[in-house]
Amino acid sequence: MDSFKGKTVLITGGSRGIGEAIAREFADLEANVVINYVSSKDRAEAIVNELKEKGQSALALQADVSNFEDSKRLVDETIKEFGKIDVLINNSGITKDGLMLRMKEDDFDRVINVNLKGTWNMCKNVTRHFLKNKAGSIINITSVVGIIGNPGQANYVSSKAGIIGLTKSLAKEFGPRHITVNAVAPGFIETEMTKSLPDEVKEAYLKQIPLNEFGQAKDVANACTFLASDKASYITGQVLSVNGGMI
Repeated sequence: MDSFKGKTVLITGGSRGIGEAIAREFADLEANVVINYVSSKDRAEAIVNELKEKGQSALALQADVSNFEDSKRLVDETIKEFGKIDVLINNSGITKDGLMLRMKEDDFDRVINVNLKGTWNMCKNVTRHFLKNKAGSIINITSVVGIIGNPGQANYVSSKAGIIGLTKSLAKEFGPRHITVNAVAPGFIETEMTKSLPDEVKEAYLKQIPLNEFGQAKDVANACTFLASDKASYITGQVLSVNGGMI
């Protein structure tokens, strides 16, 4: 993979799981890495300190991406620290699962605000910077369920499907300015959250995966570094599924 030396990568929700793996992968490729977090300050700073001890360039910044002004501040502080942003990874996301008949309005609104509007907020604020530079890459983390649906996750699925539509629309808007916008749709990825699922649930998912194994966060990170690299300079408006053939 090409080096990202001299480039700055901003990862929202970068303090754990897939976001952490993405941050570490870009850091290994010599990028300046900004790890955004909402409440996991100790964890984010621990990752940053670990990367710095390895001679890598990293910074932790707190911001709630569902808040437009917070998103703007996150972009501004990143540019202030490193001079520019080259790659934005929109990874922040939450779940508040429940069947439609039991789901509260607030549970729907909160998931949409963080997952979908948070992605829009970040894209809105970073594209102004990208337009000045006439370059930039946005990678939005969606989900396999945003493509196939999932019972008990109407709010989450709606947010992830919306991210796909947003990705395709922005790719057409900003393509003429040499800004690429793509999405990565993970399938069942082993993280702290998925490891806590009951065995019968994991076994049911495994039966749907032709490769007969769960993915790792690094698999998603590899997809992101590819899409952000010069090797993917002619790819935009696409959804790259990382799901072991699940669909």
